Amino acid sequence: MAYDEGTAQRLRDLLVDQDEVVEKKMFGGMVFMVRGNMCIGVNKETLMVRVGKENHNEAISQPYARPMDFTGKPMQGFIFVDTEGYEADEDLEGWLKRGLDYVLTLPAK
Repeated sequence: MAYDEGTAQRLRDLLVDQDEVVEKKMFGGMVFMVRGNMCIGVNKETLMVRVGKENHNEAISQPYARPMDFTGKPMQGFIFVDTEGYEADEDLEGWLKRGLDYVLTLPAK
């Protein structure tokens, strides 16, 4: 299993009214691109959220959040959230909001 389809569907449902959303296989999972920028995704059962460098430290201080690290070098501005941190719908919505709040400040690609 490359990514949890149930979580991907929950994200699809939340993004249904968002303009310019594209799904893309990336980072070994499924990510949702907004206006051409990676916003949020799922790898196995771990949520991946782009929060931006200026929001990174605050985001990783949240329960079940940690730096996104594939190669031994954490990616600044991107975080992982374990399942317990987004099981509840309001928690998943909160992480999506963080991702959207950041990527909507970026120029479209």
